[in-house]
Amino acid sequence: MSNRVVQGRMVTPETLAELVEGERPMDAEPIQDADFDCPECGENVIQVGYMPSVTEFVTAYKCQECDWDDDDRDE
Repeated sequence: MSNRVVQGRMVTPETLAELVEGERPMDAEPIQDADFDCPECGENVIQVGYMPSVTEFVTAYKCQECDWDDDDRDE
């Protein structure tokens, strides 16, 4: 399990996915560093891959310092 600090609190891969998705995922992969900085504040961005449903896999990105988040879904 790769826990990280996000906006001052420790998160697990599942809770990080829940922050971005709005509900708890079925499964989540370990948290990793993203290969870019936050477009809003310039701080570190982390990523987590998760399954919100049986048929979908999403990679979510979250800034460790501000409210910015995003995912790889086509919108």
